[in-house]
Parts: sequence; C-alpha cells; structure tokens
Amino acid sequence: MLDPFLAPIPILSALSAPVARILHLTTLPLHIHEVLIAFTFYNLVNSYGSPYISTRLFPREYGSLSAKTRLNWDVHVVSFVQSCIINFLALWVMWRDEERRSMDWRGRVYGYTGGDGMIQGFAAGYFLWDLCISVMHVDVFGWGMLAHAVSALVVFSLGFVGGLVTLCLDPPHARIPLVTQSFALLSQIHALWLTSLPEQRPFVNFYAPTFILYELSSPFLNIHWFCDKLHLTGSRVQLYNGLVLLATFFSCRLVWGTYQSLRVYQDVWAAIQTPGVLPILTNSTTTAASADPHSGILRFQGDGVIPVWLACTYLGSNIVLNTLNFYWFGKMIEAVKKRFRPVQREKEGVQTEESAKVMMNGSAHTVVNVEKTEVRRRKG
Repeated sequence: MLDPFLAPIPILSALSAPVARILHLTTLPLHIHEVLIAFTFYNLVNSYGSPYISTRLFPREYGSLSAKTRLNWDVHVVSFVQSCIINFLALWVMWRDEERRSMDWRGRVYGYTGGDGMIQGFAAGYFLWDLCISVMHVDVFGWGMLAHAVSALVVFSLGFVGGLVTLCLDPPHARIPLVTQSFALLSQIHALWLTSLPEQRPFVNFYAPTFILYELSSPFLNIHWFCDKLHLTGSRVQLYNGLVLLATFFSCRLVWGTYQSLRVYQDVWAAIQTPGVLPILTNSTTTAASADPHSGILRFQGDGVIPVWLACTYLGSNIVLNTLNFYWFGKMIEAVKKRFRPVQREKEGVQTEESAKVMMNGSAHTVVNVEKTEVRRRKG
C-alpha cells in the first residue's frame, strides 16, 4: 500500500533528508509531512480549538478552572481527538492493506508499507507535540509524563529506521544554494559517523498500527476525567463509561497487547536466528495496488541483521509497558469502584429517611450536603 494520505512533499523530504541520514531514519522523509501536519494540528486544537469549544459547551465549568487545570483540560481534549483519529486510521490500514496482511515474519520485522508509515508519522507527530507540552509544563504534568513522552516518541520513531539506501525522490534543493551547501556539510558529517553507527533497517514497522490500538481505551479514559470536572462523579454516565473503559482497557491492552507482544518476540527471535537471508523484492513481488517502482515491501531491509541493542531496546520497552498496563488496570478498577462505593454514615440517636444528596452551588461551585428529613427517636 502506498501512503493513502498524501504523497511525500519533495521540499520537505529534501530538507529532512540530511537529518534523517545522520540518524538513519531512512523512511522519515517519506512521512515528514504527516509528522508536521499532526504536530501543527494538535497544537492548534490545544491552543484554539479546545478553548473555543469548551467555553461554548461548558462556559461555567471551564471558566471557573484554574490556569493549571484548564491546561490539563485542553491536553485531555487533544488526547481525546488524537485517540479517535489514530484508532480509525489504524483500523482502516489493517483492514485495507493487502500487502500487510500477506507478510510473513520477514515482512513483519523488516517490511515497510506506506499505510504503516502513515500511522507511524501521525503517531510521531502527536508524541512530538506531547513531548513539547511536557517539557514546557513539567511543573504541571511532572517528570513521569515527560519520561513517557520521550519513550513514546523514541519507540514510534524506530519504524523510520532504515539501511543506508538512497531515497528515490527528486528534491528541488539543487536550485537552492544554501540548502545544497547545508546538505553537503551534513553529508560529510554523516560520512564520519559511518564507522561508529551500526547499519540499521526498518524495524517492526508492521506493528505500528497494531500497538497504536492501545489508544482504543483512551477516549473513555478522557471522558472519565471530564466527568469529574463536570460534577458528574458517581453519575450513571460515569458508571457506564467506566464499565466500557475497563472492558476496552482489558481487551486492547492486556489481551490484544500481550498476544501481539508474544508475536513480536517470536518474529524477532526468528530474525535473529536466521540473519542475512532476505531477498530484495522487485516490482514483480508487489501487489497490483502497490506497483510503484519504489514501493517494495523490503526495499529498506539493509543486510537483514538485527543489532542486539535494537532488539533489546524494543522488546525491553515492550515488557515494561505491558507490566505497567497490568498495574494500571488494577489501579483503574480501584478508582472506578471508589467513585461508586456508598458512604456509610452513622449518627447517634439520628436515623435518616433519605440519603444525603450532593448538590452544586451554581455561583461558587462548592459541594453542599442537604439532609431532607431527620426522624429522631424519642423515649416514651
């Protein structure tokens, strides 16, 4: 499958090529436009979209938030929008990409398709935005969120890693002297690094849509957070959403995620056991839907050898994330139960006919406990 969103933009591909060469991110120039589009879009949603929509849908609640809570609100809006978009795109690619479905372990480890690259690009753009927000507001989100943003960006950038091949583009930088000089300088720097940097190739690009489906639970997690801020704690809306949240988290992270992690381990182990046996695909090995001369699944395969550090980094990160998913699931169960656990109150000599109700004071947004009727027992 070719990139179903947009073809690579030559000027952006040319400008990003020197940096991509230095970092061995061979396929990044093919999707740099999607990284930048996603980064710009989510920044606009955070800065303008969320404040505009929130002040009109929830003028009282949003207007009363502190600056830090309002920032957190806007970030949750971006997370909600991103998770809905990337889930839809990932499911669509998994359904429509015939080349992806036909891959064996070689394709799943070393292969590349435009659809998987698109998912990689949009995900990287979001995590790049998330990293910037976490750095600028580390006092609000903490060092844990910053570490998560760094890890997510690094992991989703591994799919851009590739061998030392020439990108089949026709960049217009030859007509721009400054860019040409910069390109030549960076190429020289890159040549000096060749002896110290290991040759690499696309690594588990196939699994980008697979593991991004962890985000299927994110919309419901954000709704759960919004319920607390909209004074819907303990409501039926939060209850039903909480049940769906637990179901999706358990299904897509614990069941689906663990199963796909085992498949990754099997594929990587097979690649380590049988290095250097990959054929170079030609046009005759591509499907009719992807017969472009530069669209071979394994065109960025390199030498077919996985560096030990690369396998350990990816698989180790995967183990850590899966362990955290099980830990978070237990915490989520406790959090949902806590919001619906009845409060037992006993007062000496007093029996309430009706449970205390929680009301919101519209002007001050404070919680007021109202007891309607008290029946006092009197000794005869």
